[in-house]
Amino acid sequence: QVYLVESGGNLVQPGESLTLSCEVSREFHSIATMAWYRQAPGKQREFVAMRDANGPTNYTEHVKGRLTISIPGNPFQPTLLLQMNSLKSEDTGVYYCTIAGWLTDRLSRRTYWGKGTLVAVAS
Repeated sequence: QVYLVESGGNLVQPGESLTLSCEVSREFHSIATMAWYRQAPGKQREFVAMRDANGPTNYTEHVKGRLTISIPGNPFQPTLLLQMNSLKSEDTGVYYCTIAGWLTDRLSRRTYWGKGTLVAVAS
């Protein structure tokens, strides 16, 4: 079993910044991808940013240049960070971190999710 715990969500004004963090409770045997998703009020969960275990990153179009995903520390028990700058009202939602990988060498690849942290951008 592994737990992903997000933190850092808050109520902020447009133009302000936040850094979201996702802590992982144990080491993975191997990780394929790490990502952040967002679920806005009344909408489906959507992709925000991703980093492949080999390094390449990918962002949804409307956050490029404003949000940055980084993965410092132990690559097998990473801390996922999402630096959010120049926040807009449309960034509001619950942000979830996710890791796709192999928890042990005996388990199949799975995608693990945290329970989310709320970001609200309003003036």
